[in-house]
Amino acid sequence: MSKRYLILEDGTVFEGKSFGANRSTTGEVVFTTGMTGYQEAITDQSYANQILVFTNPLIGNYGVTLDDYESLQPHIKGVICREVANHPCNWRMQDTLPHFLEQNDIPGLKGIDTRELVRQLRVHGTLRGQLTDKAEDVEAIVAELKKVNPTANIIQEVSTKTPFPNPGTKRNIVVIDFGLKNSILRELAKRDCNVIVLPYDTPASQVLNLKPDGVLLSNGPGDPKEMSVAFPMVREVEKHLPLFGICMGHQVFALANGADTYQMKFGHRGFNHPVRELATGIIAFTSQNHGYAVDPQSVEKTPLMVTRVEINDNTVEGLQHRQYPAFSVQFHPDAAPGPHDAVSIFDDFMSMVDQRRKEAHDAEEN
Repeated sequence: MSKRYLILEDGTVFEGKSFGANRSTTGEVVFTTGMTGYQEAITDQSYANQILVFTNPLIGNYGVTLDDYESLQPHIKGVICREVANHPCNWRMQDTLPHFLEQNDIPGLKGIDTRELVRQLRVHGTLRGQLTDKAEDVEAIVAELKKVNPTANIIQEVSTKTPFPNPGTKRNIVVIDFGLKNSILRELAKRDCNVIVLPYDTPASQVLNLKPDGVLLSNGPGDPKEMSVAFPMVREVEKHLPLFGICMGHQVFALANGADTYQMKFGHRGFNHPVRELATGIIAFTSQNHGYAVDPQSVEKTPLMVTRVEINDNTVEGLQHRQYPAFSVQFHPDAAPGPHDAVSIFDDFMSMVDQRRKEAHDAEEN
């Protein structure tokens, strides 16, 4: 192990020890409050081009296993933690975290005071940073960091380039890939859905030609306003089919229907976020990973209504179309990692799909 430094765009420097890949990297520095699930977070494409800080003081203690991958090719730029387990142990373990990061060319930094770093991010907001083994010219690095936008157009990199299936035998569901998590596919597979995953820029005509029973808009990284190519597709598809958006899909759904989004100060990342359903008052603890949110005031002049809010800061966590069977949530009901309080939302989507199929069948018979 050698010295490694985190240099932030405000000029702050943290010195620690290196692990993982032996190279420099640049990205947005964000933090997650999850106590476990480090592998799912690292392989989550919503962290693409970001350097992830773990607030839990120890990670890597149960190793890495293929079953928990959220994507096979993670696009995270770096990992920062207080300590990495020296002797991980778990009956499912297939690799250690440091070796996994090395194999995937992801540098890591350990041995710093992550509490101090997180406090700085909470005060100043998300900052760009660089992990490097050399800190001789901090001013030059800071100047360069201020010029770059690490997450610009990132969905184009992480979305699938060609359609692919996740076979089932019951409902036909199209998933639009903005940075899809495998856990979403797992939840659809549990419900025996026959899934076709399509690129983020697929037009409505191609979606409808597949004759799906419903459409799901996936999670993904970056600024949702960069996904304007998908807005016409959403506006057309929601007229014909049940539609369900998750995270980035929620934001794209909002923008397509005339609402607005904004960048949060430091975002929601972790799985201890309480969300209230307005119609019932029921509170669910949810898994979240996003740096943008829907502007609640902008929803008022749209055909949408707010259905859920985050209790801590009142951010919009759910939307419903007033005319069509289309809805969305900002959090991850697939919960990988995280609590399963909200997993039944997938069943709500299935109910919408089944109702639409019944109506279509009845119309054909009449």
